[in-house]
Amino acid sequence: MPGLVTGSLADVVPALLADLGVAGFGSAPLGRLLPGGTRTVCLLLVDGLGWRLLGEYAADAPFLAGLAAGARPVTAGFPSTTATSITSLGTGVPAGAHGIVGYSFTVDGRLLQPLSWTVREDGHRVDARDRFPPEQVQPLPTALQRAAAAGARVQLAVPAVFRGSGLTRAALRGAGIAPVHALGDLAAAALAGLTGGGPALSYAYHGDLDLLGHVYGPGSLPWRLQLSHVDRLAAAIAAGLPAGAALVVTADHGMVHVPLEHRFDLDSTPALLDGLRLIGGEPRARYLYTEPGATAAVRETWTALLGDRAWIADRDEAIAAGWYGPAVADHVRDRIGDLIVAARGDIAITRSTTEPTLTALLGHHGSLTPDEQLVPLLVAS
Repeated sequence: MPGLVTGSLADVVPALLADLGVAGFGSAPLGRLLPGGTRTVCLLLVDGLGWRLLGEYAADAPFLAGLAAGARPVTAGFPSTTATSITSLGTGVPAGAHGIVGYSFTVDGRLLQPLSWTVREDGHRVDARDRFPPEQVQPLPTALQRAAAAGARVQLAVPAVFRGSGLTRAALRGAGIAPVHALGDLAAAALAGLTGGGPALSYAYHGDLDLLGHVYGPGSLPWRLQLSHVDRLAAAIAAGLPAGAALVVTADHGMVHVPLEHRFDLDSTPALLDGLRLIGGEPRARYLYTEPGATAAVRETWTALLGDRAWIADRDEAIAAGWYGPAVADHVRDRIGDLIVAARGDIAITRSTTEPTLTALLGHHGSLTPDEQLVPLLVAS
């Protein structure tokens, strides 16, 4: 089983706030990221911009590729998926502490999908913010709350639909929101968050690169053209930085292309459903919640099918291996599957009937491979 290297998304915001001189934050293990004298920083998160993808398609992103020369990546953390990574970034702690442990996971016996903050009832997804308040599912104060309490200004430049969403409340509470609609007002709002004196953190989010990677595959022409737009977005923000400000660009995960013939469809393989009460996660990072006493038999069946095409660990093994960080809180343990199946190579574990949209996607992420785990950490000032 793989281990995760030191230096992750959970370390980024604390390091930036430490560099800005905000009380209560330390920069280890990343060390100093910003030039001396920096008082404000824009943190641009590009959903799906993996470190290896940026290197492979550097010609489509000359500004970002220039920043990457001599820079080092950090790890997303496990699972390498948006809800988990955004929460790690916003709280400054890994998944084992904050508890948003995947694309979907159990809370009080129900399978919660934190991106939409919904559960399934009678074949439909329903809002779960009242049943599972985000501030209770993720009870730790966010790094943004702590920064605001210490006197820093913190703003989010994010799509308008993110205001009041379950994930925003869980991962990014404590910051003001500047709702945006497109690249132009995203850049404008990100820069506006740097005015008025420091210390200030302006967080900006762009999600369309991930969307096109899922639909067309990472490296496809639509994806590459979107990468070029992202490159110009970052360059525009950098060009508009006021004195004493810096731009930091990172991502929540990378992505791999999964050919259609490399799918293992659970809904057409009944033997793989034996002994399971719930299936969570996503195609490259599955949580198997087993019936009492069935874990060993389920593991044997899945191992026989997948062989070395996946890492298969039980909950205790994954926790001991540090997949979720140095420690897992007591209330978080049961959210993790009895078995965790993390894909190697370019396979996916799909559900054609239950999850038709996910099954149809060409680009996937969530697992422990370098293509999914390594993300850029780039600085311009």
